[in-house]
Amino acid sequence: MITVAPPMIAVPVDGGELAVGVWNDTVPGQPAVLAIHGITANHRCWPLVAERLPAVRIIAPDLRGRGASNTLSAPFGLEQHARDLVAALDHVGEQRVVVMAHSMGAFVAVLLAARFPERVAALVLVDGGLPLELPAGQQPQSLDHTAILGPAAQRLSMQFESSESYRDFWRRHPAFHDHWNAVVEGYVDYDLQGTAPHLRPSGVLAAVSADVVELYGGAEYEDALASIHAPTTFLRAARGLLDEPQALYPAGRALREPTITGMQVVEVDDVNHYTIVFGAVGADAIASSVRSALLDGVAIETERMESA
Repeated sequence: MITVAPPMIAVPVDGGELAVGVWNDTVPGQPAVLAIHGITANHRCWPLVAERLPAVRIIAPDLRGRGASNTLSAPFGLEQHARDLVAALDHVGEQRVVVMAHSMGAFVAVLLAARFPERVAALVLVDGGLPLELPAGQQPQSLDHTAILGPAAQRLSMQFESSESYRDFWRRHPAFHDHWNAVVEGYVDYDLQGTAPHLRPSGVLAAVSADVVELYGGAEYEDALASIHAPTTFLRAARGLLDEPQALYPAGRALREPTITGMQVVEVDDVNHYTIVFGAVGADAIASSVRSALLDGVAIETERMESA
């Protein structure tokens, strides 16, 4: 049975508390994975992957400005998210973990691995983490971020009269129209806050806007990519944010600079940018990559101990 709603803990961070869901928290000493969601998402995007990793502790925060962490104020941005995640790892007693991260969360994972390499055993980047290409003649600060992200960001300025009307909004989203399931519904229901008929999505537009600007890279981010030595796998969704044939990352993009040296690329067919985490095909691919990363980590640690 899929656990859509994991137990929650509150982690002290700058300015308040970070809400963190923890799946499979039952066996002392079990391997741990830090799961980082996308730009307007929350921790409830991970149930299908957690189901496929029943012996793995899945530590899944709501990032600052999202979900139950939306009362945390600025500063926003990738660096602040990375610091919040270190606080979360300290709080749950995990020194070094595999990190799986979707979309904008993959950019956070890159910064986490670059700034705190001792905390990251391996990276599994899910359709994110490599700089996006700017339209010709544009600068990140001048882009219409809600237009780029489509309905997922546009909803942050909307109100809904009921949970059912919010579900209907998501059912019309091209990425989910033919892919509705209990996990998507649980994710959507968790995201809605307030009192009817003035319900609002949990994401804070200022937080989202601050993060979008950083998705196009720049010299500092390219330096971060170049500094990473943790084993890295990049999973590319075959279709885009609106289920269109044009993927967020064109075929071959993951093999061009800037990228992470030695990064392995996994092509995931028959998924879009969202169903790579919300559907069975994508969850299978992510879980397989995480299991490989965990096994490689055990082998590396064994080799290190034997040579000591």
